[in-house]
Amino acid sequence: MSAGKSSVSNAGSYREIGEYWDEHDVEDAWNPTRRVEFEVDIESRHRYFPLDRELSRKIDEAARHRGVTAETLLNLWVQEKLLQPG
Repeated sequence: MSAGKSSVSNAGSYREIGEYWDEHDVEDAWNPTRRVEFEVDIESRHRYFPLDRELSRKIDEAARHRGVTAETLLNLWVQEKLLQPG
């Protein structure tokens, strides 16, 4: 937990925060809250594909060697493959 106290419960530890919310409802803390607006990107989607454990290890190693994430490297490789004729 960062220095200081929780803004709603005035708790100084995660345990105290839990104890506070065991005893209180969000309605108890409604007044100190403020309205916020934010956007949610519902167009973004992730799909997960299973990989052999050893293959995954090799991809991690290749990505680390190139200074990119495994996700970036895989996306680049798949894109290159799909752009090839045939």
